[in-house]
This record gives sequence, C-alpha cells and structure tokens, in this order.
Amino acid sequence: MTATTTKRDYALFEADLSGAVLNLRLLRRLLRWLKPYRATFAVSGLLVVAASTLQVLLPVIISIVVIDGIIQGGTDQQVPDFGMVDAVEWLSATFSAHPLAAACVLYAALQIAWAVLGHAHRMTLTSSVIKGLRDLRLDLFRHLETRPAAFYDRVAVGRVMTRVTNDIEALYDLLSGIGALIGEFVPFFVALIIMLSIDAELTGILLLAMPIMGAATFAFRRATRQLFRQSRQAVSALNQNLQENLAGLQVVQLSGREGRNLDEYQRINRRNLGYEMRTARWETLYGAFNDSVAHVAIGLILYYGAGPVLQEQLSLGSVVLFTRFVEMLLHPIVVLGEQTNVLFRAMASGERIFQALDWDEAVHEPAAPVTLPKRLKGAVEFRHLTFAYGQDGPALEDVSLHIAPGEKLAIVGPTGAGKSTLIRLLGRFYDFADGCILLDGIDLNRIHSRDLRRRIGVVLQDFHIFSGSVADNIALGDPAVTRRQVEAAAQAVNAKSFIEALPEGFDTQLAERGQNLSQGQRQLLAFARVLAADPEILVLDEATASIDTETEQLIQDALDRLTTGRTSILIAHRLQTVQKADRVLVMDQGRVAELGAHAELLAKGGLYHRLHTLQFQDAQALS
Repeated sequence: MTATTTKRDYALFEADLSGAVLNLRLLRRLLRWLKPYRATFAVSGLLVVAASTLQVLLPVIISIVVIDGIIQGGTDQQVPDFGMVDAVEWLSATFSAHPLAAACVLYAALQIAWAVLGHAHRMTLTSSVIKGLRDLRLDLFRHLETRPAAFYDRVAVGRVMTRVTNDIEALYDLLSGIGALIGEFVPFFVALIIMLSIDAELTGILLLAMPIMGAATFAFRRATRQLFRQSRQAVSALNQNLQENLAGLQVVQLSGREGRNLDEYQRINRRNLGYEMRTARWETLYGAFNDSVAHVAIGLILYYGAGPVLQEQLSLGSVVLFTRFVEMLLHPIVVLGEQTNVLFRAMASGERIFQALDWDEAVHEPAAPVTLPKRLKGAVEFRHLTFAYGQDGPALEDVSLHIAPGEKLAIVGPTGAGKSTLIRLLGRFYDFADGCILLDGIDLNRIHSRDLRRRIGVVLQDFHIFSGSVADNIALGDPAVTRRQVEAAAQAVNAKSFIEALPEGFDTQLAERGQNLSQGQRQLLAFARVLAADPEILVLDEATASIDTETEQLIQDALDRLTTGRTSILIAHRLQTVQKADRVLVMDQGRVAELGAHAELLAKGGLYHRLHTLQFQDAQALS
C-alpha cells in the first residue's frame, strides 16, 4: 500500500487574514460549539430583557410618578406609567408611608433588581461563551496534535500557538460583545416605543441626532482602523525585539551590544508612541463629539418641549423622561461602532482558527490496520526506499537494508546524509510512496502509526522535559508503567543515584524544560523513559552528542543491557560510540555508501575510514 502526496500551499496558512467582511458562514459554524449551552444562552436572553425593562422603568418613576404625580399633583396627559403609579399608591397605603417615600423605596428596589438581573445576565452569558470556546480550544489542540511532522516543518510554531491562544480570545471578545449589544438595544427599543407613545414629533427631533452620531462613529472607526493595526504591529515588534534580546542576553553582553540594542528598542518604541498618541487624539475628539451631540439633543428636547409644557399639552415629567432616554438612544450607536472593530478582528481570528481545523494533512492510516503480536521479533527491512521532503532533491534514494532481530546497527555519515530521515520514516512521521519498510515482514503502511510507535523507542539529542515530577517524565502518564518499572528503568541506565539525590527523589518537580537538571541528567532520563516503555526496537539518534565524558561512560555501561534482546539502531557523529555495533551503515547523500563491521570498513579505506581518520585527528587536536 502506498500513500498519495497532495501538494499544499503552506503560505496560505502563514498569510495574515484581514477579516474585512462579515462571514455569516463562519458565525454559523461557530454555533456548533455554542449549541450545547443554548439553554444557558436562552436564560441569559430572558435576564437581559428583564434587566432592560427595569432600566427603562427607573426614569419612569422619577419623571411620571414623582414629578408629574407627586410634585405637580397629577396631569391631564395620558402618559404610560407601566403600573408604577399604582405600585407607589399600594406601597403608600400598605405601609402608611408618604407617596414620595414609597416612590423612593420602589426606585431603590427596582435599581437593586436591575443590578442583580444585569449581573446574572452577564455571568450566564460569560459562562456559556467560555465553555463553548473551551470546547473549541480543546478540539483545535486535539487536531493540531495529530498533524504530521511535515506540517510543522513548514509552518511556524508561533503561528500555530496564536490560533490556540490569541485568536480564541478574539472570539471571546466577539461573543461577549454581542451580548453587550443585546443589553444596549433592548432598552433602546423599549424607550423608543414609550417616547413615540408620548410625543411622536419630539421623538422625531431626537432621532435626528442618531444619523449624526452614526456618521461620526463610522468616520472615527475608518480613521483609526489602520492606526489600531499599526499600533498592534508596533507592539508585536517591541515584544519580538525584547524576546530576542533577553533570549540572547549572554551574547549581547559578551559582544557589548547593549547600547546598540537599546537604540533599536527606542526606535521601535518611538514609532509605537506615535501611533498611540494619534489614536489617543482621535479618541479624545470622538468622545468630546459624542458628549456634545448628547447635550445638544437634551437642549433641543428642552427647547421644543417647553412650549407644549407651558400650553399644558405635554407634562413636565414627559420632557424630563425624554432627557433621561437620550443616553439609551445614542449610546448603542457608540457601542455598535466599538464592536465593529472587534467584529472584524474576530472574523480574521475565526478564519485562522477554522483554517487550522480544516487543515486535513495527516499521515496515511490504513483502513484495516494489522494487529501486531504481543511481542515483535524486531526484524526491520528497507526496500528500495526513496523519499524527498519537498521540491528539493531526494533525502533518501533507493535505500535497501535488512536489520536482523536483536542486531545492533550503527548509522554514520556526513551531515545531511539521510541518517535521521531513515529513522523518521521508520516511525512513520512522514508518508512515503517509493519503496517500502517492513517490520517482521509487515508493511509499515498496513500498521497504524499509534501501534507502531509503541514498539519503537527513540532517544533524541534534544530531549524534551514535561512539567511534572521525575517519575511522571519517565512514565509519561502511561498507567501500564508502574512505579517499580520507573525505578528499575532508572537503575538500569545509571540514573537512579542522581534522582535519589534530588530534594524529593522521583517526586521532585522539574522546572520548565528541565532547567534544574544538567544536560547529561536529562539524557539519562531519556534513556529511562524509553526503557520503561520496553520497546522491541531502540533508536538512539545522536543521543550522546551533547553529553560530558563522565556521563557518556555511564550510558555506555548501560547500553549493553539496554540493547540486549532488542533491535538497536545508533546514529552518531562520534564514531567511538558505534565501534561495538554488529554492523555499521555509512550514508552519503541519501544513499547507502558502505555496510559492514567496524574493522572491515576501516580496512576498506573508504568513506568510513576517512570519517574515522578526520574525527580521530580532531580529537587529538582538541587534546
């Protein structure tokens, strides 16, 4: 069975998306993750309607009940009071209280209820949004974990991380902003209906301010959109420059670049300051303009409402009510403008997230995978294997090789000869179509990659430490690996002594990337991790290249025990680590150059002899 290769445009994944248009298909797709919490969303909607209704009733109590009913002793105008007059009269009669005191009590009760309902609305909305985005983040993480190595060879990890972190947060801003808009527009429409029922002409005059406010908001957002983008880019450049300088601080100090780096940071910082100041000037102007429009609207209400009040065609409380409703009518326009920028940013983030979720590149898996026996013999065979990473020349070309069960094979060769590529294909991190690899006579393309990798233990030069204890890093959370097996594996690779010397032994919590361990100690943990898994095939990929001589001797002492009973493949530049191998495979430019025992290849005087001689001379020069 062969795998097909699809040409993919990785530049598309790397591209910056603008989100310049409203993508309704994207919003509908996002609802999939919010659907399980639709009941909570419905409750939030009911709460915001109730809270908004109370928000409108509060100024009704002040204007209609207190001013018109209590202070002026009532009016002939029929103004809707939504039962507030009757409620005040009932409170006054029930508790023998003055009507003004009853009105104040009712106002305070509604104010508290409005605050409680508003808080409950925001909490239920936030809870639903957070849970939905949590599920989306988990699905995205699960998907990205299963992308093949070829994907991460071509896509920057930082871009991938941005999708899981920043872009998800942008969607949170979008969804919570939609909730805020609902909270703004419900009282807008309720207030508008009340105002039209009181005086349609005065309402029409007030509505003239809305297109003015809308035009100003549109102009402001259009003027500042590019500024916001430039400011974010400048902040990103600041963070990148800071990260580069702190990560390479030793080089900076050794080369005396502190002054030059400070000048560069100041240059970027000045550019960011310019964008921030221009944005602040626009925001200040926009805020002042909004306040002015609101106050002009109130002035117009007082001017055009005074005549009808004097002619007893309109109550004083109605005019006061109009002035209180100005904020409810105009503020949603401002909020809508603010949410427009959030919407566009969220559209871009949503496109990036779903682009990653739709990226279907994966290692080929068989429809009916072969069930492997409980224990493999460990025979490995490469047959006419040819492989290329991309458009460049082949990394491997017509490689044929048979490794017997229990054999120890060393692979050497110049940098770029194809040594590590051979191992990556053995672990099925890449698909290959030309040639085949057999494990105990079974084609690797018929084995599920998950089952295959359990049978191959790989120790890389760059060993990764996870957050957690030493024991967790050896067992990797596998419940099948007991504490006794963890300690036995550590003992076998000569790691137990240094582990027990740690403050809490095997329960010692390791720092980020294992920074509280030496390079040699981390490599010993790598050996213990592989041994605890007990694979039939052991691969050491430059596993001793960065280890001091004393630690390497400990590993060499353990290698004889580690390789007993399992097929072992050792990749190394340091030829002294492979002299005990049964055979040595010499790779050159993706081809098998030589194959034989150490002494045999030395006697041939070929590439292996030259590599051995050069390294021996380097060792003498260093000594």
